[in-house]
Amino acid sequence: MTTSKAFSICGMCTARCPIQVDSENGTVKRIRGNPHVPAMTGVCPRGVAGTALIEDSERPQTPLIRTGERGEGKWREASWDEALDYVAGRLTKIKEKYGARGIAFSDRGGPFRDHHRAFLRGIGTPNYCNHDSSCARNIQHAAISLTGMGRKAVAYDLKHARHVVLQFRNIFEAVNIQEVSNLMHAMDNGCKLTVIDVRANISATKATRYLQIRPGTDYAFNLAVIHELIARRLYNEAFVQAHVAGMNKLEQFVKPYTPEWAEQETGIPATQLRAFVKELAEASPAVIWHPGWMAARYKDSFYICRSIYTINALLGAYGAKGGLPFVSKPGDVGKKGLKSFMDLYPKPEEKRADGVGWRYPQFETGPGLLHLMFEAMETADPYPVKGYIAYRHDPLMGYPDQERIKELWSNLDLLVSITFSWSDTAWNADVVLPLSPYLERDDVIATKNALKPQFFVRQRAVAPRYNTRADWEIFGGLARRMGLPDLAFDSVEDLWNFQLEGTGVSIGDFNATGMVPLADAPIYKDMETFKFKTPSGKIELVSDRLESNGLPSLKPYESPQSPPEGQFRLTFGRCILHTQGHTVNNPALFDKMPENLLWINRKKAEGIGVDDGDTVRVSQNGHWETIRAKVTDMIHPEAIFVIHGFGHQLAAESRAFGKGLADNNFMSGGLTVWDQAGGAVAYQEHFVKVEKA
Repeated sequence: MTTSKAFSICGMCTARCPIQVDSENGTVKRIRGNPHVPAMTGVCPRGVAGTALIEDSERPQTPLIRTGERGEGKWREASWDEALDYVAGRLTKIKEKYGARGIAFSDRGGPFRDHHRAFLRGIGTPNYCNHDSSCARNIQHAAISLTGMGRKAVAYDLKHARHVVLQFRNIFEAVNIQEVSNLMHAMDNGCKLTVIDVRANISATKATRYLQIRPGTDYAFNLAVIHELIARRLYNEAFVQAHVAGMNKLEQFVKPYTPEWAEQETGIPATQLRAFVKELAEASPAVIWHPGWMAARYKDSFYICRSIYTINALLGAYGAKGGLPFVSKPGDVGKKGLKSFMDLYPKPEEKRADGVGWRYPQFETGPGLLHLMFEAMETADPYPVKGYIAYRHDPLMGYPDQERIKELWSNLDLLVSITFSWSDTAWNADVVLPLSPYLERDDVIATKNALKPQFFVRQRAVAPRYNTRADWEIFGGLARRMGLPDLAFDSVEDLWNFQLEGTGVSIGDFNATGMVPLADAPIYKDMETFKFKTPSGKIELVSDRLESNGLPSLKPYESPQSPPEGQFRLTFGRCILHTQGHTVNNPALFDKMPENLLWINRKKAEGIGVDDGDTVRVSQNGHWETIRAKVTDMIHPEAIFVIHGFGHQLAAESRAFGKGLADNNFMSGGLTVWDQAGGAVAYQEHFVKVEKA
């Protein structure tokens, strides 16, 4: 019997927890948390289901080229050489006719992007996007507008926190094991947890205080918190004086937004708000008001996120132990970073097709805004976009109005899906290139900027059982065919050696734990000398970048639309058993949760004759689907809620087929409903009718 272990990074969701995989005779026997990583006490149910992913015979097994109409499900199998020749040839034709700018690409972001982003630079296109306009763009732009630094410039020091606030974050369901372990440790030591949400999620059931807020009024609540902190002088005056600019303007701005005013908007009693603020001040600066993961919710979500960061600043949480300390990069600790594939090629000078950076100069250019890239595919403004590669990404499930996206894609000459599981996007592609699941592939070495920075690697645990390939092999094959030999490597060891050149680190240094620490202990930066990356070196409550582009830094509150008579605001979120749409056909996870349920307030349900467990009909603009109801007091009467990712209609997915409701089908026109200040789509600005089926 041959036994082995590999240190890897879980790929079942975007938390990317470090794991150890134990195998026997080429078969995975156990997946557990990497024992060398603090607080990695185990893996979540999705992590355990990694074995079911690689054993699933319903995932793509070999390259496929479409033979029928898009979405018809007619394919022919192809060899890797034929498939890569086909894709490279079509991309080259697009490049020759429209220029490299006619090619767009999207992924789900993350630490393993350097090689395929270098491929895009090498062919000369500026049109790289990630999924962030459907997730965290508002958070990123809010952070930049205040500090000049992105959202990942800070860590969440949960283990040492004294009060944690979750508003756009559901930490016990959208699980990062280390974060959960650290928060539970803090709570055992007296840390308070406050959850603000339209429904009582799992995090709310563990909270010290749950505040059920009226949908769309989070900004009102946060403005009243700021009002209370300032009016009662509960903020950290020493921190504000040293590190915050524009305090006088903020104080004048929030004067009308009293707790009593907020009570009328949010439904949260002023007495509760005041008690909550008092507790925050007592815990300061060891406070974390989490800015969120998925903040693509309302048309003012950017300002909600900006108010969250502002509250953290008022409490002195920036840089504080137990708050939002700043991460270190390799250079900060005197180490050389990984050699970047992207540095092999110049950054394309062509303007982006989505308008980011020129039509919308307030936005960071890096990952763009994918929903606007889709619009350019139809309008050809500023130029035609004719080729699109979706890498490990399913926009048809992840963005609103699936039928509208298909219309926009009808203008493409080539649509390629690189995926380890079937998806709506893959089903509508011209070519499917099957990616080896994370247990069956090595990835590029990555850097984790943290209090204790490190290099880490995903090692292949077992060989691929089907005719699939790792991403570096796929993009290396395309690069070789498109005149970019520097990106084509014969082995993953050659690829790793390229990255490690000059770092003083060797491949063998990863064998013991899967990572190489770059510092001996966590580093908390000295705030007495710290300068933010703004013109003043301080947190700027009034942003020149916003103001110069016609956007207010301090936006007056606007009351949200109430649901029309007989309708509800549609909300959605995550659970611990599934990751959006890509796990619903996983045999192990499907068995635990085969469909989603519709949460509806008990009194509202009684009004339409619906009991718990009844099948209800949800409709909007002539489209309808059915789903079973979960009748509960634990959701606001104006809202209904579903777990996202269900309602698949793909013949290739026999388990998930027809199970549950697809929320994005009820977002007619949703691609044009987005936050103009933050850039993200506003998913929860749609209303539906619910009636007993």
